[in-house]
Amino acid sequence: METKKNLNDFPPTGRCPVRDVLSRLGDKWSMLVLIALHANGVMRFSEIHRSLGDISHRMLTVTLRTLEADGMVARTVYAEVPPRVEYRLTVQGESLLPHVFGLVEWARANMEGIFADRRKN
Repeated sequence: METKKNLNDFPPTGRCPVRDVLSRLGDKWSMLVLIALHANGVMRFSEIHRSLGDISHRMLTVTLRTLEADGMVARTVYAEVPPRVEYRLTVQGESLLPHVFGLVEWARANMEGIFADRRKN
C-alpha cells in the first residue's frame, strides 16, 4: 500500500523527485549521451559529438555540463597542450541505465502500435 500512496503524491511545488528527474533527463539529448558513454566507456567531446551526429557543439556542451552537475557524468581535464578532456559515466550514471534500457525495450516492443495509433488520429 505504501507504494501506491507514493505514486499518488507528485507535488506541483517544492521537491518532487519524479518531476525533477524527468525535467533534467527528459530532454532530447541527455539519455543519448548517457547511452553513448555506457556503450563506449571514456570518450572525448569530439567522439561523443560524432556518435550522436546531429547535436550542435553548444547543445552537447550544455548537456554534458548538466549531466556533470547532476553527478551522472565525470569530466577529467588533462594538463596537456592542447588540453585533453574526457567524459565517463559515474556510478550514479551507470545505476540509471538499467531503467533506461527497460524503457528502450518497452519502446521497441510498442513502437509499431504507437505509430499505428498516431496515424488514426
